[in-house]
Formats: sequence, structure tokens, C-alpha cells
Amino acid sequence: MTSELERFIRIYLDYEQAPDVRGNLRPTLHAFNASFVAGVRDGLEKVLRTRELSVGDYERLTDVEFGDEDALYDYLDQMHQYLFADRADQPLPPE
Repeated sequence: MTSELERFIRIYLDYEQAPDVRGNLRPTLHAFNASFVAGVRDGLEKVLRTRELSVGDYERLTDVEFGDEDALYDYLDQMHQYLFADRADQPLPPE
């Protein structure tokens, strides 16, 4: 995981921020400099490819619990689509 992705997850996908799906997350990320955005994108793509982030690791970063790794990776894939592709709405984490 890149340091940019770790920082982004800690700050913007924690249990207080992640449920806020008013559409501000994508513009917030893209307001950062290009190298930070690239670090988040590259880190997220690597995590999705390697599945190196465990449910426990994610919970330690965010205090958000996932029932299993499939649910976590489905959420991260949806987040990638929202941040960097054509997904219109920001995904919600589990409650």
C-alpha cells in the first residue's frame, strides 16, 4: 500500500467520514496535487490486485468492520470506480 493511500483511507474512509456520501470525496481527492492522486490510485489498484490489505488492517486504519475480505474488496473496487472511473455514487461502507 502506498503512503498516499494509507493516509487517504485513514482520513477520508474512517468510520466518521465514510458514511458521508454527499459526493464530496471525489472532488476532494482530485483537489490534491497530481502526485498524491496518483499515489492513491496506484496504491488502490495494487491493493485490489494483490489483496494485501486484510479486514483487520482496514479496521485498524478506519474503525470500519467488514464481515470478510470479499466484502472489503467489493467496497474497495466500488470506491476505485467512484474515484477514478464512471461510478456516479460513492459507495457506503457496512453499518
